[in-house]
Amino acid sequence: MSDFVPYRPRAIAIFNGMGRALAPLGLTSDLRAESLIRAARKKTGLQDFDDESFREPLDKLLQSIGTEARLHPFGRWVMRQRLIGLLATRLRVADLIRRHPEITEQPITAPLVVAGLQRTGTTMLHRLLAADPDNRALLSWEAVSPAPLPGKDKQGRDPRIKQAETAEKGLKYLSPDFFAIHPVEAQAPEEDVLLLEYAFLSTVPEAMMRLPSYSDWLKQQDMAPAYVYLKKLLQVLQWQRAGQRWVLKTPAHLEHLDALFGVFPDARIIQTHRDPTRTSASFASMMTHGYGIFSDVIDPDEIAAHWHANNARMVRRAMAVRERRPEQFIDVSYYDLIKNPMPQVERIYEFAGIELTDDARAAMQASRKANRQNKHGKHRYALADFGLDEAQVRNDYADYLARFDIPAEQGTT
Repeated sequence: MSDFVPYRPRAIAIFNGMGRALAPLGLTSDLRAESLIRAARKKTGLQDFDDESFREPLDKLLQSIGTEARLHPFGRWVMRQRLIGLLATRLRVADLIRRHPEITEQPITAPLVVAGLQRTGTTMLHRLLAADPDNRALLSWEAVSPAPLPGKDKQGRDPRIKQAETAEKGLKYLSPDFFAIHPVEAQAPEEDVLLLEYAFLSTVPEAMMRLPSYSDWLKQQDMAPAYVYLKKLLQVLQWQRAGQRWVLKTPAHLEHLDALFGVFPDARIIQTHRDPTRTSASFASMMTHGYGIFSDVIDPDEIAAHWHANNARMVRRAMAVRERRPEQFIDVSYYDLIKNPMPQVERIYEFAGIELTDDARAAMQASRKANRQNKHGKHRYALADFGLDEAQVRNDYADYLARFDIPAEQGTT
């Protein structure tokens, strides 16, 4: 796929053309930290962040964007809006907690954490577990704006739902094929890595654009502040809508399990497994399409190599933590999950000491029907499309394959 050409709607192509024409005049989206902070304060009418530990990570991210991301003008504009939104949320959260300090007393007890490699059935399993009425999952619209906003939309709903629906439509417009790879639906459960991004300590930015120096810097950081802020955001959300237990999900947790356990010591980790020669190709395809939304200069081989190295390191770090906390992990095979998910759910509930009620079973069966595989179209991919070699992938994951006895998956799509 070295000749990958991103899909570009005509209106966006025109926007980019105008943006490039105006760039020599200095008319570009301002990605300086102080400009973003000033805009966030103006947007919210608030001034005090309370905790400004985000400033160094933000500076590192902006430096990398400016020198390495190769964003087109529309991509640059989108990133400015996203970053302002993140900062605005931090302002709103700080203000909310000042007015309601009891929020920080909300208990986050024994969360279930789905944390397998990407493309190993994590989304399917997460949505099944989230269907249980007693469970509490992060919804996409909550991830976009965790702090409450005033008013209602025209349907009498929380205005954040409309915001997320608009973002969902925007993504479909910018990349129609993306939903066949990974569904992003406003009112569906979403990955809590999006909450880690509010600390500017997450892999979310490098999942959208080329950021080698930020990625290298991030690998060396203590992730504890990001997980402390994650807990704060979960408390804010739980204060708005309660639940008996949280069901979290993101592959990124595999790399930072020590930080996760430092904040959630009683967490239960559900690790899903699948042949990495399949997950690597599928995820490389997903990342390539994602990068293509924001840039015209896409190198699928570079993207695949970057994420292959990231993910191989991620599972090695997870295995090291598992040696110290084996009782807090349960393994789920992708192949067993696809064949019949309910026995796997039963195993998980038994492992976590949770009763699987009839209401939960019924809700999960309804979720299965609503979220059938390939609902948004068939996703096709192959290792060779991304400069990856099956023998090398198996070698890099050799310890992982042996440790979990993962079978070789046949086929190319």
